[in-house]
Amino acid sequence: MTTRQHDISVYEEVHRSEDFQELKRRFRSWAFPMTAAFLGWYLLYVVLSGFARDFMGVKLLGNINVALVIGVLQFVSTFWIAWAYSRHAERKLDPLADSLREHVEGRIG
Repeated sequence: MTTRQHDISVYEEVHRSEDFQELKRRFRSWAFPMTAAFLGWYLLYVVLSGFARDFMGVKLLGNINVALVIGVLQFVSTFWIAWAYSRHAERKLDPLADSLREHVEGRIG
Protein backbone atom coordinates (compact mmCIF):
# COMPACT_ATOMS: atom_id res chain seq x y z
CA MET A 1 0.00 0.00 0.00
CA THR A 2 1.44 3.37 -0.99
CA THR A 3 1.66 6.25 1.47
CA ARG A 4 -1.08 8.11 -0.40
CA GLN A 5 -3.40 5.10 -0.26
CA HIS A 6 -2.61 4.72 3.45
CA ASP A 7 -3.42 8.41 4.06
CA ILE A 8 -6.73 8.11 2.22
CA SER A 9 -7.71 5.02 4.20
CA VAL A 10 -6.91 6.82 7.47
CA TYR A 11 -9.14 9.73 6.48
CA GLU A 12 -11.90 7.37 5.39
CA GLU A 13 -11.60 5.58 8.73
CA VAL A 14 -11.87 8.88 10.61
CA HIS A 15 -14.82 9.95 8.46
CA ARG A 16 -16.68 6.79 9.45
CA SER A 17 -15.75 7.06 13.13
CA GLU A 18 -18.30 7.83 15.84
CA ASP A 19 -16.25 10.81 17.02
CA PHE A 20 -16.29 12.45 13.60
CA GLN A 21 -20.01 11.85 13.22
CA GLU A 22 -20.52 13.38 16.67
CA LEU A 23 -18.41 16.39 15.66
CA LYS A 24 -20.58 16.92 12.58
CA ARG A 25 -23.75 16.50 14.65
CA ARG A 26 -22.61 19.07 17.21
CA PHE A 27 -21.71 21.55 14.47
CA ARG A 28 -24.97 21.10 12.60
CA SER A 29 -27.12 21.22 15.72
CA TRP A 30 -25.79 24.72 16.42
CA ALA A 31 -25.10 26.14 12.96
CA PHE A 32 -28.31 25.19 11.16
CA PRO A 33 -30.81 26.56 13.71
CA MET A 34 -28.73 29.72 14.24
CA THR A 35 -28.51 30.28 10.49
CA ALA A 36 -32.26 29.81 10.12
CA ALA A 37 -32.93 32.20 13.01
CA PHE A 38 -30.63 34.86 11.60
CA LEU A 39 -32.08 34.58 8.09
CA GLY A 40 -35.59 34.85 9.55
CA TRP A 41 -34.53 37.93 11.53
CA TYR A 42 -33.00 39.48 8.40
CA LEU A 43 -36.06 38.62 6.29
CA LEU A 44 -38.29 40.25 8.91
CA TYR A 45 -36.27 43.46 8.54
CA VAL A 46 -36.58 43.36 4.75
CA VAL A 47 -40.32 42.63 4.83
CA LEU A 48 -40.98 45.36 7.39
CA SER A 49 -38.94 47.80 5.32
CA GLY A 50 -40.97 46.99 2.24
CA PHE A 51 -44.45 46.57 3.62
CA ALA A 52 -44.61 48.35 6.98
CA ARG A 53 -43.15 51.71 6.07
CA ASP A 54 -45.29 53.59 8.58
CA PHE A 55 -44.12 51.36 11.42
CA MET A 56 -40.48 51.54 10.33
CA GLY A 57 -40.71 55.32 10.10
CA VAL A 58 -41.88 55.81 13.68
CA LYS A 59 -39.44 58.17 15.38
CA LEU A 60 -38.14 56.91 18.69
CA LEU A 61 -35.64 59.57 19.70
CA GLY A 62 -34.93 62.65 17.59
CA ASN A 63 -34.29 61.43 14.04
CA ILE A 64 -33.74 57.84 15.14
CA ASN A 65 -36.57 55.67 13.87
CA VAL A 66 -37.52 52.00 14.19
CA ALA A 67 -35.82 51.12 10.88
CA LEU A 68 -32.49 52.50 12.05
CA VAL A 69 -32.69 50.70 15.39
CA ILE A 70 -33.54 47.36 13.74
CA GLY A 71 -30.80 47.93 11.14
CA VAL A 72 -28.20 48.50 13.85
CA LEU A 73 -29.50 45.45 15.70
CA GLN A 74 -28.73 43.42 12.56
CA PHE A 75 -25.04 44.25 13.06
CA VAL A 76 -25.24 43.62 16.79
CA SER A 77 -26.82 40.21 16.22
CA THR A 78 -24.15 39.33 13.66
CA PHE A 79 -21.37 40.03 16.15
CA TRP A 80 -23.25 38.22 18.91
CA ILE A 81 -23.64 35.12 16.71
CA ALA A 82 -19.92 35.16 15.89
CA TRP A 83 -19.07 35.42 19.60
CA ALA A 84 -21.57 32.70 20.55
CA TYR A 85 -20.22 30.37 17.86
CA SER A 86 -16.69 30.96 19.09
CA ARG A 87 -17.72 29.92 22.60
CA HIS A 88 -19.66 26.92 21.28
CA ALA A 89 -16.71 25.77 19.17
CA GLU A 90 -14.26 26.21 22.03
CA ARG A 91 -16.38 24.15 24.45
CA LYS A 92 -18.04 21.55 22.20
CA LEU A 93 -16.17 21.24 18.90
CA ASP A 94 -12.49 21.97 19.49
CA PRO A 95 -11.81 19.23 22.06
CA LEU A 96 -13.31 16.58 19.79
CA ALA A 97 -11.58 17.99 16.70
CA ASP A 98 -8.24 18.03 18.57
CA SER A 99 -8.71 14.40 19.53
CA LEU A 100 -9.46 13.44 15.92
CA ARG A 101 -6.46 15.42 14.67
CA GLU A 102 -4.14 13.70 17.14
CA HIS A 103 -5.48 10.32 16.02
CA VAL A 104 -4.88 11.12 12.36
CA GLU A 105 -1.42 12.57 12.99
CA GLY A 106 -0.52 9.50 15.01
CA ARG A 107 -1.62 7.19 12.21
CA ILE A 108 0.09 9.15 9.41
CA GLY A 109 3.22 10.36 11.22
